[in-house]
Amino acid sequence: MNEKAKSSGPSWVDPDDAPEITYDWIVGADEYVGDTLVRRGRPTGSSKAATTIRFDNEVIEVLR
Repeated sequence: MNEKAKSSGPSWVDPDDAPEITYDWIVGADEYVGDTLVRRGRPTGSSKAATTIRFDNEVIEVLR
């Protein structure tokens, strides 16, 4: 496990190889139910609060 991972190669993508944006692609980009746009992601006004909790290392190992 001490070996370095091999490079995955160049990540460059030629912009000329990108797919063409068509009208059908644009229409399908947003999802509507009737006339209402379906929002993606976390809803606004979530009733959950962010918090931090600390566990013993033994507990963490058991949970893994």
